[in-house]
Amino acid sequence: MWLVLAVFSAALLGFYDVAKKQALRKNGTFAVLLVATALSTLFVSPFFRFGPIEDHLKLMLKAVLVTASWVSGMEGLKRLPLTTVSTIKGSRPVFVVLFSVLLFGEKLGWMQWLGIVLVLGALYLLGFTSRSDGTVRARKTGFLWMGVSVVTGVASALFDKHIMQGMEPMFVQSWTNLYITIILAVCILVKRLLAPAGPDASSGDFASLIPPTPDGAGPSRSHGHGRPWSPEEASGPAGAKGFVWDWTLVLVAVLITGADALYFFALKQPDALLSVISVVRRASVLVSFVLGAIIFKEGNVRAKAFNMLLMAAGVVLLLIGS
Repeated sequence: MWLVLAVFSAALLGFYDVAKKQALRKNGTFAVLLVATALSTLFVSPFFRFGPIEDHLKLMLKAVLVTASWVSGMEGLKRLPLTTVSTIKGSRPVFVVLFSVLLFGEKLGWMQWLGIVLVLGALYLLGFTSRSDGTVRARKTGFLWMGVSVVTGVASALFDKHIMQGMEPMFVQSWTNLYITIILAVCILVKRLLAPAGPDASSGDFASLIPPTPDGAGPSRSHGHGRPWSPEEASGPAGAKGFVWDWTLVLVAVLITGADALYFFALKQPDALLSVISVVRRASVLVSFVLGAIIFKEGNVRAKAFNMLLMAAGVVLLLIGS
C-alpha cells in the first residue's frame, strides 16, 4: 500500500513542478512560495491540534530545511530549464540511499549500487548537455542554488524518517506548513527592511519579488552580459506593478498538499522503506521532463533525454533491488 501511495505522490509532484514554473512567470520566488504554502496550510487547517513542545521544535527544524530547499530550488528553476532542474532533482534519492546506509545501517545489493553509479553518471553528463542553457554566469548560479536545494532536501527526507516514528501524518503536514509560511513571511519582511532606498527600494518587498517584464519595466535584472530574463521567466506587463494574482497558485497549493499527504501516509506505514519511497517520488521527473519540453519548448531536449533514460535506468535498478 505504501508503494502505491508513493507512486501517486510522484505523479502529483511532476505536475507540481510544471505548475511552479508557470507561476514564476508572473510572480517571484518568495511570492509564489508564500501564497502557495499559505493556501496549503489553509487546506489542512482542520487537522491542527496541540502536541508536545518537543514535537513542535522538530517540526520547526523541518520547516527550516524545507524552506531552504524550496527557495534554493526555485531560484535554480528561474535560472535553468525545467528539464535540467528535473534531472538534478533526480539525484536526491541516491543520496538518501547512501545516508540511509551510513546513518541507519541499511544494506544495499549490487543492483542498488549499480543504480547509484548510473544516476551519478547521468548527473555528470548533464554538465555537458546543459552548457548551452543560458550564459555561463546564469548556469553556475543556477547549479549552485540547485546544489543547496538537493542537500537540504536530502536532510529533510532523512529527518522525516525520524519524526514520523512518533507523529501522525496530518499533524506533521499541518504544523510544518504553518511554520514554513511564517518563515517565508519573515524572510520577505527582512528583505523589505534591508532593501536600499531609491528607485530600487521596491526590489525587496513582496509586491516586487518578481522578474522584470519583457519591455524592461520593473526592477532591472539580467543573467550576465546584460541578457534579460527569458520569456518563461518574465512576468506580463502587470507584473511590474506588484504581486499579480494567478489561479496557478491555487493549483500549486493543491498539488503539493496532495503530494505531501500521500508521502507522509506512505512513510508512516510500518514496513515502508525511505530509500524506496524517495526513489519512487523522483519518478516525478518523467512527468515534468516531458511537460517541460512540450509546454515551455525548452531546447537541447534530445541530449538531455539520454541522460534522463540513464537516470531512469538507475532509478529502476534501485527500485528493483530494494
